[in-house]
Amino acid sequence: MADTNRERAFREDDFVLIQQNKRVTDKKLDTKPTTFFKDAMKRFRKNKASVAGSIILGILVLLTIFVPLLSTSNITTVNTIEAFLAPKLFEAGTGFWDGTREYKGIVYDRENEVPALSGKYTPAAVKGALVQINVDPEPSMIDTANPYGEGGVVVVATDTVLEDKNVLMSSKAMDLDSEGDYRLDVVFSDEDGVSASEQGEYAVYLKAGEQVIMLRDFSRDYSPLSVSLSEALSEAGLNELRAQIVFEVKSAASNFQYVLVESAVVSAKDTVENGEEIAEISFTDATDFINISDANALSYWACTGRKGIHNSRIYYCSYILDTYALVYGDAELVTYPATELNKWVEAGYCTYDHKVGPESFVKLSDECPIDVVESQTVMGITKKLSSINARGWAYRKMGYDKMPKFLLGTDASGFDLFKRAFAGLRTSLILGVCTAAFCFTFGLIWGSISGYFGGNVDLWMERFCEILGGVPWIVVMTLCILHLGNNFFTFVLALCMTGWIGTAARTRTQFYRFKGREYVLASRTLGSSDIRLIFKHILPNAMGTIITASVLMITSGIYSEATLAYLNLGLQGLQSFGVMMSNNQQYLAVYPNLVIFPAAVMALMMISFNLFGNGLRDALNPALKGSE
Repeated sequence: MADTNRERAFREDDFVLIQQNKRVTDKKLDTKPTTFFKDAMKRFRKNKASVAGSIILGILVLLTIFVPLLSTSNITTVNTIEAFLAPKLFEAGTGFWDGTREYKGIVYDRENEVPALSGKYTPAAVKGALVQINVDPEPSMIDTANPYGEGGVVVVATDTVLEDKNVLMSSKAMDLDSEGDYRLDVVFSDEDGVSASEQGEYAVYLKAGEQVIMLRDFSRDYSPLSVSLSEALSEAGLNELRAQIVFEVKSAASNFQYVLVESAVVSAKDTVENGEEIAEISFTDATDFINISDANALSYWACTGRKGIHNSRIYYCSYILDTYALVYGDAELVTYPATELNKWVEAGYCTYDHKVGPESFVKLSDECPIDVVESQTVMGITKKLSSINARGWAYRKMGYDKMPKFLLGTDASGFDLFKRAFAGLRTSLILGVCTAAFCFTFGLIWGSISGYFGGNVDLWMERFCEILGGVPWIVVMTLCILHLGNNFFTFVLALCMTGWIGTAARTRTQFYRFKGREYVLASRTLGSSDIRLIFKHILPNAMGTIITASVLMITSGIYSEATLAYLNLGLQGLQSFGVMMSNNQQYLAVYPNLVIFPAAVMALMMISFNLFGNGLRDALNPALKGSE
């Protein structure tokens, strides 16, 4: 009994009430209460990649809004003069992003000492825009006629369509007489193996109607020919003759035949009436001869077969060109009427006294489009000023206050690529947002009903989706465009007709995943309605996955519009990203900036949307609530 009491006392001593004399109350929470949205934003901010993506996406969206509004560059009126300007941020000559382009292997115009740029620019303008030029020290030999070529030999060859000959004949006949001293000097070349052919027999003669005076009979003699035409007339018993010079090459059954002519000169010892005609028939430079006779249908030489050139000398160069100085630099001399000059004087832009002359011109304001007056025209009787010939900067003539700079250059229409890219992206982005908003809303409702109720409701709704989804999207889009026109509303309608099916299927899957969970069954047991079960318990748990895919629908809409633009079904009457990319892709090899910069913007937007969507998925996932 005593042991039992000791054991009981020992057990009571082991347990001590430490708060026996203290008052126990609820402890104040150390942290502030939070909401689902605050908790989601906290998780989103911890995802650094998503934050970076959202920042980039926000910058792109702001650019699409403000660049078209603030930029004064023209993107509506085509101006080919300003086409294909290089991207420019720094001054020309810095070597990077300076509005210059490098060209290699360009024909060199030795007469004007500039690259051979055909078209609208004069040699003086090109020379003023050159930053650097390197000309090949040795010429290249070509077998084609080029306006900037030199020398070479004329190739008169037989052709397969000819049965027995090829005739090179002067189309203009000469008036000859035996009393004068007319001569023909021809220099041939004996080079072999031209154009996989061989030298053949040829003849040179004068022809007047059916009458022929042979100067060299058919032979393979390629030595120079020097003959007196007057003596040939006398030997033929003729005093005068209106004749043409003919080179004739015989055909051979085995191979093409040809003869090479370096020069053919008709001369007269004394001045004669038809001296100019004789000079025009002569040729000493094969390249000039081919260029003239090929360009002019009424040329002085005609060929019944093949006529070409061999070993024409041409020089190539590489150079760096300031595209802005070429377009906006010193303009050509322009004539302005006196009335226009008087307007500038009255407006205070300049001063001018026609009694003193051009040296009296003083420019007072940049509003004046001219810089220098070269000359003036004064009326003879009244001595009043009629007009002036002046020179000024071309950009002022185009209406600019200063020489413009285009950050990404200009396209084939002369449009600012930077402004046009973001103006087009704005249209495409609005198209994508409108499409995604409708598809998300409708697909969410459709998928929720199908997944929640199941059974026959789900069966019929799924069959409808399968039938509609079986129609190719491009067919749906094409039919809409053909019947409703390729406008903004048609594109939104066509993209929405099948675009919601993916969201509906994803929502249905999520509902089947969550509608049998214990918390849903418990809420149903407590009497919750279907609407409450859907929007309070099931849908919030499924929103992370659904929102991620729905965000990417925006870029999907942009890509869809771009795809249609490549098929010439793009938006009409609106600036769009797809139409711009479609128009520029043909210049990818020559002007890659027209495609690379817009493509970079497109890729950046796609990546940003992807990162943003991933961040939203994690932030809106209720299973991660309260996690770090």
